[in-house]
Amino acid sequence: MTPTKQSARSRRDLWLLGALGVVVAVLFAFLVVDRTGADETVKPASTPQIGPVGDMSRRIDGHPLAIGSVDAPVVMVAYSDYRCPFCAKFSRDTEPALIDKYVDEGILRIEWRDLPIFGEQSMAAARAGRAAAAQGRFWEYATALYAASPDRGHPDLTAEALRGFAATAGVPDLGRFDQQAAGPSVDQDIYADMLEANTIGVSSTPSFVINGTPVLGAQPIGVFEQVIEAAAGSEE
Repeated sequence: MTPTKQSARSRRDLWLLGALGVVVAVLFAFLVVDRTGADETVKPASTPQIGPVGDMSRRIDGHPLAIGSVDAPVVMVAYSDYRCPFCAKFSRDTEPALIDKYVDEGILRIEWRDLPIFGEQSMAAARAGRAAAAQGRFWEYATALYAASPDRGHPDLTAEALRGFAATAGVPDLGRFDQQAAGPSVDQDIYADMLEANTIGVSSTPSFVINGTPVLGAQPIGVFEQVIEAAAGSEE
């Protein structure tokens, strides 16, 4: 072999080795990045998780029937009836603890949905709740009503009783409250909540959807804590 041919072969071999080295490096980098990306995508600890029902939140800033940051990683949608004794139990025993532990810390937002299933008084109470909300006293109204509810059976929510709860809640203009609570102006909003519940198969109260995970009934607080923390992406 002549020196010229030998030199050409050497240059070709060096080029092939160099090209092979680049290919190996690229493949190695791809595999490392792909594995790392896959691990981070499957279950990042800080990313909120969405359950099988899907995201039911509305996240309307300043909405009077919601409490907690609009940017909270977890939203609990609560389908409730004012004549439901188990809704009252949740309001008295569980909700305050969840507000203290999660809402006040910016982790949880609670969005109320009306689901009046116990007759005309339930519908009248839902209208009254919206009338209290129009004056910025919704949560106070719901708390006052549920605080007076019996442990069993359904309370007698007459127009006089509803007005009394509004007064206890500090609704400033009771004349305006009476007028709005007696009219059908908010019925479409209430029906929209009912339709939403029916769409996902919710027919009883209280029912909750926490970042897409359903929780039925006034469960022990530990159940809510477990679902909220899992939804927030908290590490065990």
